[in-house]
Amino acid sequence: MSTKDEMSFLDHLEELRWHLIRSIVAILIIATVAFVMKGFIFDRIIFAPKNMSFPTYNMFCQISTFFGITSDFCAESLPFRIQNRTMAGQFSAHIWTSIWAGFILGFPYLLFEIWRFISPGLYEKERRYSKGFIGAASLLFFMGVLFGYYIVAPLSINFLGTYQVSAEVSNEIDISSYISTVRASVIACGIMFELPILIYFLTKIGLVTPEILKKYRKIALVLVLVLSAVITPPDVASQVIVAIPVMILYQVSIGISKFVTRNSEENGA
Repeated sequence: MSTKDEMSFLDHLEELRWHLIRSIVAILIIATVAFVMKGFIFDRIIFAPKNMSFPTYNMFCQISTFFGITSDFCAESLPFRIQNRTMAGQFSAHIWTSIWAGFILGFPYLLFEIWRFISPGLYEKERRYSKGFIGAASLLFFMGVLFGYYIVAPLSINFLGTYQVSAEVSNEIDISSYISTVRASVIACGIMFELPILIYFLTKIGLVTPEILKKYRKIALVLVLVLSAVITPPDVASQVIVAIPVMILYQVSIGISKFVTRNSEENGA
């Protein structure tokens, strides 16, 4: 342990405050760069899943064609347009999208600041075993972000953008609604992919064991399906597509929990 153990509660709060300030500054710097790159962020990234040339639609179109199935993924365009209904709507969307871009791209630095805060309170052995924390957590987060962007967001946009209760009703989507769909898909998947990291730390502090994870595997499957239903369109195929990688991560988490438990037993022996 380090001298951090001898710090008072107020000292810990003061140190945490500076870690938070540095994290916020880093996010705002990246957000400023994203704000300036408005054309790239919106036209090339945010609105890309609205175009049928998006790679995900081409992939699902080819799969559907291979099996001889007629699919909306093979359409020439999506039958909706994005519009703004409020005076400050576009400016507000620009600001908040830039901030969220700052959070996503600055996530590794945010983890670095969290690690700098908690690592002095760990034993040397624990610090050594947790050395790859920032790299592993960042990799999983960005894998989740890419999965959300290339799989979940296009499925949501394609399904909800083409859905009609009647031909009398046309889809004219507000910009805030469209962006929130993309953002929710990306952020939710990024956080979900952190499951192995969460299990690692829960096992380290003794709240979770491999036996518990195995015992409640069926309940976990139900929870994953419910969570998938929340962040995807209300169709079974989309929910299964999202649930598959999460269940794979759950299995990986069981292996991680076994590894941590075995190490703890060996070190305690």
